[in-house]
This record gives sequence, structure tokens and C-alpha cells, in this order.
Amino acid sequence: MPAPVRVDPVRVDIVSDVVCPWCVIGWRQLAAASAATGIPVEVHWHPFELNPDMPAEGENLRAHVARKYGASAESSRAARDRMTEIGAGLGFVFDYSDESRMRNTFKAHQLIDWAGEQGRAHETKQALFEAFFTRGEDVSDPALLAEVAGRVGLDPEAARAMLDAGERAGKVREHQTEWLERGIRAVPSMIFEGRRLVPGAQGEDSYAVLLRRYAEAPAAT
Repeated sequence: MPAPVRVDPVRVDIVSDVVCPWCVIGWRQLAAASAATGIPVEVHWHPFELNPDMPAEGENLRAHVARKYGASAESSRAARDRMTEIGAGLGFVFDYSDESRMRNTFKAHQLIDWAGEQGRAHETKQALFEAFFTRGEDVSDPALLAEVAGRVGLDPEAARAMLDAGERAGKVREHQTEWLERGIRAVPSMIFEGRRLVPGAQGEDSYAVLLRRYAEAPAAT
């Protein structure tokens, strides 16, 4: 008798930050692979801060990239142009400017955690990607984060109260620490079915291969 074949979605845990352009690209590539193969994915987002010590006022993006990575103005511009082109091909708008700023994302992760209990973590994550990369908004600002909550159908006043009280801060910090202890040092990091860690944005074809592999795996008994 043949082994039973799974029909449920492939679970993908994604560790990422809302100011990580490759996290946007990786997710969009995964979504494209899911659509192309007809294999659904069950996505779970997990917090990671690329810049946990980023001050409240943020930092000019060009200056940040030069300081952190030693990138020249020319190479930084070329990288932004490349990401803009890739994003456009995936239906996402990266709208960089000379005034673009890197932001602290700790409160943004608290909003996602809160939204998750109401079944809106994925929508909130996507709205935050758009807020930062497309709209150039300050995703460290509680007022803006409350507005983002409203954009995805959540109560903005409740979101603001939650952020002001800091009631999710400890939980988010604990989750971040857990992923660091598991060796995650860069994002995006995707874990397929809790078995296979795939770092970086690997492309639609690579994700399609992984989805087929796990979709065709025998169902758990």
C-alpha cells in the first residue's frame, strides 16, 4: 500500500526584519513559487533585528550602509538599483531616496506579535514592508505603527495602547534570543517544515524545488 501523501500546506518559518530588502524579495519569490507549483504555504513570521542598537532618530541609509558594511556611495547605489529592479519584477516597489533612513524595528516586531494573536501577522508584516520601503515611513514611530494596524483591519487605538505599555517587549525579545541561540545571524532565514534551514533569498526555482520535496513527503502518522 503506498504511503499517504500530504495535502496540507508546507509550513515555512521565516526569520526576518521589516527593514531587510532581501526579506521582501525572498518572501515574494517564495509566494511566486507557491503560485507556480500550486502548493500552498503556511507562513510563520519570526522577529530579528538587523540593528538592535539603532537610535530612535534612525540613521541616513547611505551613511548606515557605509558605516556598517564599508560600502562606497557608488556600490550602495548600484545595490539599491538592483533591489529596485528585482522588486519590480516581483510586484513590489522599492522607493529609495537620498533621504531614506534606517529605523529601529523593535516596536514593529511587537506590533506583528500582537497582530498574530488576531490572525493578522502576515498582513501586518506586508504592510510594514510597504510602509518602510515603498512609503518611506518611520516604522519606529508608535503613531505610524498604530496607523499600519488600522490599514490591516485592526484597532489602531488598541495597537497604540499595547505599544505604549510595552506589553509585548519581553516576549519579542525572548523570541529574538531563541533564534540567535539557534544560530541565526542573517535574514531572511527560512525553515521548511522545521527540517531544512535555507538562508537568503534563493529564487523562485529553488523554492519550487523545496515546496515539491516537502509536498510530496509522506504524511505524518
